[in-house]
Amino acid sequence: MIIQSLELANFRNYESLKMEFSPGTNILYGENAQGKTNILEALYMVSTTRSHRGVRDRDLVRFGQEEAHIRTELLKGDIDYRVDMHLRKMKSKGIAINGQRIRRASELVGLLHIVFFSPEDLGIVKNGPAERRRFMDLELCQLDASYLHDLNQYNRTLEQRNKLLKDIAQFPQLADTLDVWDGQLEEYGVRIIQRREKFLSQLIPVVEEIHGRLSGGREKLRLVYEPNTAADEFGAKLRRSRDRDIAMRMTFTGPHRDDFTFFDGEIDLRRFGSQGQQRTCALSLKLSEIELVKELIGDRPVLMLDDVLSELDSGRQNYLLDTIGGNQTLITCTGLDEFVDHRFSIDRLYKIENGRVVMSNSPEAEETRMERE
Repeated sequence: MIIQSLELANFRNYESLKMEFSPGTNILYGENAQGKTNILEALYMVSTTRSHRGVRDRDLVRFGQEEAHIRTELLKGDIDYRVDMHLRKMKSKGIAINGQRIRRASELVGLLHIVFFSPEDLGIVKNGPAERRRFMDLELCQLDASYLHDLNQYNRTLEQRNKLLKDIAQFPQLADTLDVWDGQLEEYGVRIIQRREKFLSQLIPVVEEIHGRLSGGREKLRLVYEPNTAADEFGAKLRRSRDRDIAMRMTFTGPHRDDFTFFDGEIDLRRFGSQGQQRTCALSLKLSEIELVKELIGDRPVLMLDDVLSELDSGRQNYLLDTIGGNQTLITCTGLDEFVDHRFSIDRLYKIENGRVVMSNSPEAEETRMERE
């Protein structure tokens, strides 16, 4: 899988942009708030149809404009693909693959596989369960278009059910309509739980092996799924919780309250792990995505590291950089210090400044420029 080029129009802080990428390692560097992450965000949209930041399409359109465009050229196997995405403030997005408009955004899922790593991912262990659910959902949405559909439908149904629970306080007779929403919530929720169980069963042996290598064999990681309810018990548990849900005006049962736990032996690393242990767990989790995607789709995913190297110590940096060889990689950073005197190969450099690519040099040319300065 190779991303060959990207064109943007009125996306975030980009009025117009066209970039071509190396199939190897691409470095995007520049000061903060210049637009480096926005480039990765646009590519992530092509992969999953949604922003990794969780924002609405309308928030991706450049200030003062009504619509934005993303165009990407990809090479998958021996086949070229062109993806055009049209984002509008007041309408749903439009997507075309090789000039043919698709009816549902989920039809795009599976064309481009990306493993995205940001500094926020380093908090996945110690932060709240929403972060860990987000990790599962983002990966599953790339691997399974039906999961994306079920998750979207589940979230819409959950939103409607919670609205109804609030309305029941004023209009008690509306409680009779809960059965309709409960049936839909159970339908989509059961499939989500089952797919998460399968995903984690595939992920756990991979992440545990990587963590053992990353910790030098000093730690033995166990990852334990903690579903809020089993799939075959969801409907009954939802009905038993109805009185409580009405009283609290919130749905307390379902996969939207799932979690998973990290253990070293019997030690819960979420609660008692050191910062170093927690970061090692998070890094192991992200690296396991690479291996799992390769195993499941038979191809290497595109890796995106968003200003994450500066957050890692030298040992974890070296392990990460050694691991990603062979994959097309896009790395954002504020400077090139992380790569000085490192055996890491850089194939293409971009300097990003105020929504523009102001320089694209070979690594050798940039090294000469830095020496002169």
